[in-house]
Amino acid sequence: MSGGPQANHVRAAGGVVWRRGEDDRLEVLLVHRPKYDDWSIPKGKADPGESDEDCARREVEEETGLRCEIAEHLGDVAYVDRRGRHKVARYWAMRPVAGEFVPGAEVDEVRWLPIPDAVDLLSYQRDATVLRALAQRVAG
Repeated sequence: MSGGPQANHVRAAGGVVWRRGEDDRLEVLLVHRPKYDDWSIPKGKADPGESDEDCARREVEEETGLRCEIAEHLGDVAYVDRRGRHKVARYWAMRPVAGEFVPGAEVDEVRWLPIPDAVDLLSYQRDATVLRALAQRVAG
């Protein structure tokens, strides 16, 4: 038997990058991945030995070009991925501190959106709970 017990388990992490936009409205950043033609919260698979928090910071920077401060944990989303593997993605609230987006092969577009618009644009509604968790934490 190859692969061991973790062969069908994928650990991922990412961040809900947020800012205050016009009129002090809360906005979040979604990424478009041309390979899948989807809109999602930036995230990716953890490297062996990498902490979930470090994975979240690295993946957000790789996909958005933004270096971010990590804040509170917003929740986990569990699902079966396209290859039939059990995947758990952990998400944190993040605020950008430096950098800028440059389109690439993995992510070709980003959009800053108010949460209701972001929820509507998401390709995977399972991620909407994470956006709502952020909204509850930074409301006001």
